[in-house]
Amino acid sequence: MTTPRRQTARRRTAVLRREAVLATVPVAVAALLGAAGPAPSGTTGAAGAGDPYFPLSGNGGYHVSHYDLTLRYDTASRHLDGKAVLTARATQRLSRFDLDLKGLKVTGVTVDRSAAGFRRSGQELVVTPRHALRKDQTFRVTVTYHGTPKPVTDPDGSSDGWIPTDDGAFVAGEPQGTMTWFPGNNHPKDKASYDFTITVPEGRTAVANGVLRGQHTAHGLTTFRWHAAEPMAAYLATATVGKFKVEQYTTPDGIPVYNAVDAREAHASAPVLKKLPSVLGWESKLFGPYPFRAAGAIVDHAPDVGYALETQTRPVYDSAPDVSTLVHESAHQWFGDSVSLTSWKDIWLNEGFATYAEWLYSEQHGGDSAQKTFDGLYARPADTDLWAYPPGDPGSGKNLFGAPVYDRGAMALHELRKAVGDPDFFRILRAWAAAHRAGHGTTAQFVRIAERQSGKDLDGLFHTWLYAEGKPKSA
Repeated sequence: MTTPRRQTARRRTAVLRREAVLATVPVAVAALLGAAGPAPSGTTGAAGAGDPYFPLSGNGGYHVSHYDLTLRYDTASRHLDGKAVLTARATQRLSRFDLDLKGLKVTGVTVDRSAAGFRRSGQELVVTPRHALRKDQTFRVTVTYHGTPKPVTDPDGSSDGWIPTDDGAFVAGEPQGTMTWFPGNNHPKDKASYDFTITVPEGRTAVANGVLRGQHTAHGLTTFRWHAAEPMAAYLATATVGKFKVEQYTTPDGIPVYNAVDAREAHASAPVLKKLPSVLGWESKLFGPYPFRAAGAIVDHAPDVGYALETQTRPVYDSAPDVSTLVHESAHQWFGDSVSLTSWKDIWLNEGFATYAEWLYSEQHGGDSAQKTFDGLYARPADTDLWAYPPGDPGSGKNLFGAPVYDRGAMALHELRKAVGDPDFFRILRAWAAAHRAGHGTTAQFVRIAERQSGKDLDGLFHTWLYAEGKPKSA
């Protein structure tokens, strides 16, 4: 993710803001055909995935392998009709399990085509299947729902999820907004493939992740079908809607590109988007093969959003990006998207890496060296926000997108580079992207790869730059 431009015209993180207060959704209970009694102890899926920063994000007891989302959005009334079909596997015996869903009215739930009981509890949709699910059983959950989706307020005060715009919606879910538009297992460690079927008024374009499989128009409505084959964390899904100019082509490396650009941002974004193939090619040489089957960009006109997000295969920008932002969001396709977080506290693995990609791009394309950028940051006094908390454990969700995570996280990588030398450093980056491709990683795993590739003990370096409080005494 990148956030509003500073005066340098380079996007960076916003100042910390107030803690979010999650609204409580009134509980509604639906009748269950073939009533089930109280759930036996040990057979209910946990209401959260255990993340310390977002305890109710994600769920326990199952893993989703595929989402099939059918959406219809009226841009005039802002009404959404949805059907979500989740293919999942129970990781324990399940008499009851949760899905994350905030707002919207649920009209029906089935499990393997049998009507299931359901009730709402805050951001949880609690589902009771007619028959308990066996451990390792593959099952299919279908949820029908409708309403006016509204964004969620994050702990730093920003909004994410389904954010209305003057011609559609800007859809970006980091860290918790996915639950505003479809029910799911909304934690980065639960990744799945996706199909999207999105119907919007004729003249609007609906853009999601992956490859466009087709579109057709009839009776004043246009339906777009998208397929994302590679595993994707839910927060990286998008279904952005607007009046877009569409550009499609294939890169020299054979990657199909789909760009959707709001006309109001077209002039400013054109010279930047022209660099996308070269940026992806440059990053592929540094980080390893591009990890997905499609690429592109969604450039919306959403002045109230204040950030861009690395939605998988096709980042979404709130306005025309600059080159640094394009490099940043493209680098996330390796670091954050293909190699995903296991816990939100490790977000420096996303943002520190994408920020350091900006430094490397500048260094190799006639701009400031990474060392000069590092020195400028290190010169900041010890009482500035850069040193407010350690990037390896920011402390809470309100600090995920602060300067320490981005800039001090990148500084940690620069210190690693100096300690091991360029050959080992770039070998470490490629090894990290390859070892956890389409999966997840932790800081401890990255440290082990760095030590194995370099043959050096790096515990002290990572402790100083990722976990020590305050400004390190020496660089």
